[in-house]
Amino acid sequence: MAGQEHDEVADPAAVKRHPTLFRTIRQRKNPKLRRSDITITDERAVKRAVKAASLGNAMEWFDFGIYSYLAVTIGHVFFPSGNPTAELLSSFATFAVAFLVRPLGGMVFGPMGDKIGRKKVLALTMIMMAIGTFAIGLIPSYATIGFWAPALLILFRLVQGFSTGGEYGGASTFIAEYAPDKRRGFFGSFLEFGTLAGYVGAAGLVTALTAALGADTMEAWGWRVPFLVAGPLGLVGLYLRLRLDETPAFQKLEAESARASEAADAVEVTTREDLAKIFRTYWPALILCIALVGAYNITDYMLLSYMPTYLSDALGYSPTHGLMILLVVMVFLMLIINQVGRLNDRYGRKPLLMAGMLGFLFLSLPSFLLIGQGSIVAITAGLLMMGLSLVCLLGTMSAALPALFPTEVRYGSLSVGYNVAVSLFGGTTPFVITALIDVSGSNLMPAYYAMAAALVGVIAVACMKETARQPLAGSPPSVGTEEEAVELVQSQTPEPKF
Repeated sequence: MAGQEHDEVADPAAVKRHPTLFRTIRQRKNPKLRRSDITITDERAVKRAVKAASLGNAMEWFDFGIYSYLAVTIGHVFFPSGNPTAELLSSFATFAVAFLVRPLGGMVFGPMGDKIGRKKVLALTMIMMAIGTFAIGLIPSYATIGFWAPALLILFRLVQGFSTGGEYGGASTFIAEYAPDKRRGFFGSFLEFGTLAGYVGAAGLVTALTAALGADTMEAWGWRVPFLVAGPLGLVGLYLRLRLDETPAFQKLEAESARASEAADAVEVTTREDLAKIFRTYWPALILCIALVGAYNITDYMLLSYMPTYLSDALGYSPTHGLMILLVVMVFLMLIINQVGRLNDRYGRKPLLMAGMLGFLFLSLPSFLLIGQGSIVAITAGLLMMGLSLVCLLGTMSAALPALFPTEVRYGSLSVGYNVAVSLFGGTTPFVITALIDVSGSNLMPAYYAMAAALVGVIAVACMKETARQPLAGSPPSVGTEEEAVELVQSQTPEPKF
């Protein structure tokens, strides 16, 4: 493009008289790729990176899933008032508290990940998340220590939320920077496979414990077990993350920074200056990121976090039966999510994202009308309709979002944009929907809320650029084999003219 622009402003006669000169100018502005410019990924290293990042994401959603599925029990244990709605709202308000500090976590951990590396920050967030979740399982009840019980619950929810602020942006960046360009959607989909696995693990454990122990024993001490399981899980995740190498894209960025610092005095850049650069320079991509994440998180949290409570609280369904149906739906989504990753590599991110957003826009109301019928078949059909829309988003977002930002600010920008959106829209979803149903008296309010979110999502997807099968901004092309690298270099050489 730069060369073409130069030819347009240059005198055509001069271009004709000095073709070699102008060809040299074009080549300098658009230098050809050399074989050394292209990253060849190690399949085993990519799989290790995907495993470590996905396990961390699974643990994050295991922790949040536990809290969602035990919301009613936690309301009884920590906020006893005698009013079931007040207890539930208090429990969901505490759920939302963790999301208030997520942007702060993103603003601290994100720029740190761009400066000192993805691996170190992801290990730190894993430790903090495990400590926060494990500690919740040790808090005495309101009946034992009174006001200190909900106060400690809120404190450790804040620790969880702060650490989670650096988790998704780092994990998705980690996988995106490791994966070859043509398979980024497929490998990225494993991150959200981890999301579903975390929810399935949490729902399965809570369902099994409730069935085995009964409601009274669960309220007495059984609710603590899932939180205490998070400690050993965190150690496993930490071990996997510490064994990883830094991503190829960050290593290249570090090498370039080192060369630059040799030629000039090192300038200390603060986190505040890093954040200022993100907001000043990349605000259009940041707004697009917030719109995309907000739309998909409202639908995500509504279906995966809030739905068991909706089935039991709004429709009077058995909590165990509601969780079992949702478990079946989530296992089905886990079976197909990697195929969605392959599809968005082949056909593009935008078609899959648009399909998911339009699905929620047009199918949310029919889904909730079906769920309202109350039979197992109707509820399963309604949840599946929304689940298929959601899996289009889950299987694509983790490849689409990191591509919005260049390597030097990717972790920071994505952490800030993602967590602002999740804080404003995702974490408040259960609280807002519960309040809307209480005020309006209509059990269809979740459908209207999801439709409004999907409308924003449709506009955001229409505004984004297609990034499938292309190098990440600020990173060299990444391929899976030596043959692909040679082919990429040769594709720049024009066919000889005879």
